[in-house]
Amino acid sequence: MLNRGLRQMDVDIILKMGFFIRHLHQHITELHREQKASMPAKFQVFRGQGLSIEDFEKMKKTKGGLMSFNNFLSTSRNREISFNNFARPAALNTNSVGILFIMNIDTAICTKSSTSFAEVSKVGYYKDKEEEILFSTHAIFRIDRIEQIHDNHCDRLYEVNLTIVGNDNHELNTLTAHIRKDLGGRTGWSQLGFILIKVGEPAKAEQLYQILLAKTSSDEDRIEYNNQLGWV
Repeated sequence: MLNRGLRQMDVDIILKMGFFIRHLHQHITELHREQKASMPAKFQVFRGQGLSIEDFEKMKKTKGGLMSFNNFLSTSRNREISFNNFARPAALNTNSVGILFIMNIDTAICTKSSTSFAEVSKVGYYKDKEEEILFSTHAIFRIDRIEQIHDNHCDRLYEVNLTIVGNDNHELNTLTAHIRKDLGGRTGWSQLGFILIKVGEPAKAEQLYQILLAKTSSDEDRIEYNNQLGWV
């Protein structure tokens, strides 16, 4: 439910689970610090999942560009588990494409860009079975290659090669600077509402600001939220 809420920018779920989101991020960050010395400098992880045909077509058009995962990102060191348990079953759905993401991770880049991840195979739900590496939200990757996987059972299986990017990426820096300029001095929930407006989700932004108005006791905040509602 949490990841679905983050992916879909579900205002109700994000507000209700804000404490848990913060706690999980902090826990991943703490584990990352503890494990950093034992992690290899560079390694690969895998993720199998389904994408709608529409989303897959959009991804093909952005090949060479950047891709962000808004949710907590569960990956595995085990390619076969990711492919057989997640990518291939997703391809059997006529409305989706089965994707095997191959993610190239450089720990130095992750450290510079504060991208936290942790090995959770001993604390996760599946224990050691999936060899799980869990990334905190908003890990950003470059889409390197998209290639069809030849399979006797389905023609909608693809391998997508990604490389994690950091703060030294020019395209990411340009985008980040543009967003910060647009956000101005907005912080916290007000920031989220403004982003929802910018990405074409005015109904969700309105819902968020109405909830915030009902909760706040600050006249300054009320002025800010009402001003933003005027843009919806």
